[in-house]
Amino acid sequence: MSALFTQQDFDVFTIDGLEERMEELRSRLSPKLEMLATELAPFAEQVTDQDMYVHVAKHARRTKNPPKDTWSALASSKRGYKKLPHFQIGLWGSHVFVQFALIYESPFKETVGQKMTEAKQQILNTIPAHYVWSMDHMKPDASPITDELFDKIAERLQHIKKSELVCGVHLQPDNPALASKEAFLKVCQDVLKHTAILYEQAAHQHA
Repeated sequence: MSALFTQQDFDVFTIDGLEERMEELRSRLSPKLEMLATELAPFAEQVTDQDMYVHVAKHARRTKNPPKDTWSALASSKRGYKKLPHFQIGLWGSHVFVQFALIYESPFKETVGQKMTEAKQQILNTIPAHYVWSMDHMKPDASPITDELFDKIAERLQHIKKSELVCGVHLQPDNPALASKEAFLKVCQDVLKHTAILYEQAAHQHA
């Protein structure tokens, strides 16, 4: 059985040159990420109780810097996902990520920040301790949650225009879950199930 993600997938991000990297990214990674998101969509619909559409990162605005990561997204609109709460499956050169994301284009951040503060204990009880959180989807780093970090994220969402909320799992290249599609999709389903509480906070805003 061939591995779902191989070292060659991660090595795409070492290719020099925008065109060269994009070509390999489009032929090697995008179809795989689209396939995974498509298989995951029915489960995402179950968990969110909304129709879900697959979007694949195009990196269309790039003119010189080759992308350092890529992803597919599941969101409740056919037209786009960046303004909406959504789920992402993707990879950096260092790891695969599966996560819930509310990024800076979203107009609902302030309300979500307030709701996070109100539902803090419930959220912390629902999302497993090994999940990692970030305030910037454009950086590969993320940290396990602490009281302080949770408050900081909720606070920033309410007051800072470019704030973001990202929460999910990072899988290193040697993680056994990357060895087969079945194992990986199981991880994806767990992330969707656990982060649905964050999705709900945001989804009611545009229902």
